[in-house]
Amino acid sequence: MSPSLRLWVALGAAILLAGCAQTQKPLYMWDTFSRHQYDTLLHEGASPDSQIQAMEQHAVKAQGANAALPPGFRAHLGMLYLGNGNADKARELWTGEMETFPESAPYMKQLLKRLSGDAAPAAGEKGPA
Repeated sequence: MSPSLRLWVALGAAILLAGCAQTQKPLYMWDTFSRHQYDTLLHEGASPDSQIQAMEQHAVKAQGANAALPPGFRAHLGMLYLGNGNADKARELWTGEMETFPESAPYMKQLLKRLSGDAAPAAGEKGPA
């Protein structure tokens, strides 16, 4: 076999094997989560109720696909629920965020303290009158 023919056979085999390689499954199911965060921060786009509904659908979809929710998902959804007056649901989601992502614990604990009324006002905020 000539050297150029060997090169073409080896190249063809490499291409064939590369085409059969499995792609790695993403670690988290991000879906439209980033867009919801962006819309919330800009106070534009969908209403909090529709964002909650869309994020709950995302969570159901992720559960059905046996995929993990991304970091911050529960925290963001908790903020939306708190904004709608559902402090219990916010507490539940923030606790879930802390359990799933232990690195979020300092921030989640601070939010939970504020929710309970145990935290002092942050700089620039007024305390109770």
